[in-house]
Amino acid sequence: MAERSLKILIVDDDMINLKLLKSMLIKAPIVSSIVEAMNGADAIDALKLHDDIDIILLDIIMPVMGGIEMLKVVRADESLRQVPIIVLTTDETKKTEALETGANGFLMKPIRERDLLPKIKQLIL
Repeated sequence: MAERSLKILIVDDDMINLKLLKSMLIKAPIVSSIVEAMNGADAIDALKLHDDIDIILLDIIMPVMGGIEMLKVVRADESLRQVPIIVLTTDETKKTEALETGANGFLMKPIRERDLLPKIKQLIL
């Protein structure tokens, strides 16, 4: 069976983190495309524009709309509810809140490539 080709939305207000995650994902054969957003509000707009997002990598602490608020919006929307979300943060105390709000997984920053792809595969493939 061939692996799926995934479209991933990365949401992070730090350009360095966006570039790092993109560099990890772009070389993975399971990733077909990457959409980027710098905050939760932009990510919601991106989800409306790209109705074929397979998974979301979501920072928690961001301006405009943070990750927890975005999680609430996504989980309340019937058309988005089933999209898996992996929360990425440096704040260990946010783990329980993120999981209770509807996150499917959690990775601590700095993200390591050896942790990222297995977590995605665990939720998707």
